[in-house]
Amino acid sequence: MPEVLIIDDDPHIRDVVCFALEQADYVVRQAANGRQGLELFHFKAPDLIILDIMMPEMEGTEVCLEIRKTSAVPILFLSAKDDEIDRIVGLELGGDDYVAKPFSPRELVARVRAILRRAEANAPGAQSANNGNVLSHGRLMIDLDEFRAWWDGQEVVLTVTEFGIIRTLLQRPGKVFTRDNLMDQAYDLHRIVSDRTIDSHVRRVRAKFAAVGAEPVETVHGLGYKLGSCD
Repeated sequence: MPEVLIIDDDPHIRDVVCFALEQADYVVRQAANGRQGLELFHFKAPDLIILDIMMPEMEGTEVCLEIRKTSAVPILFLSAKDDEIDRIVGLELGGDDYVAKPFSPRELVARVRAILRRAEANAPGAQSANNGNVLSHGRLMIDLDEFRAWWDGQEVVLTVTEFGIIRTLLQRPGKVFTRDNLMDQAYDLHRIVSDRTIDSHVRRVRAKFAAVGAEPVETVHGLGYKLGSCD
């Protein structure tokens, strides 16, 4: 069964989340602060992390940055802050989704399922949409089975959502995707996603590829995005 790590300093929130996830057949571990959460993460890597932002000792944003140094494990931020700028900050740090408190336990479980479905679709042994394990275009290559991406032989570590964006663009080189089209393909939980949230994910993808001298995502002004030059 998939294992979820919940990191939150509020014991009531942890109890609610644990009960909802255990009822949905997930194995759940708990951490009461960021430092304890990192220790549990390193002890046994979970399939997904639910991470509070405002915590004593070590905030969730710091925890996310530390995890992203070594892992692309899906991270769902959970926070009392619901301003759009806070959601964007969480996503740009490497989060895959963001749920504001107070929240519906049923919605939280649905979000968890959606994120894990995307991860499972890219897990070893999954069937690719193109009946092949590897897609490539110029110097860009991705492995659909192993959920990995490379530019000119150098690996670029992506989160689940970031990989979904690159996969979607690479499957249709030359096609212009609107923001909504792109997120519908890369993100399978149907809900309203603002343009700024979508742009945050794209900025993360661009920043990671820029670190290896690449620009695989091209903006088509007034329309959306398409696969950029991969020569």
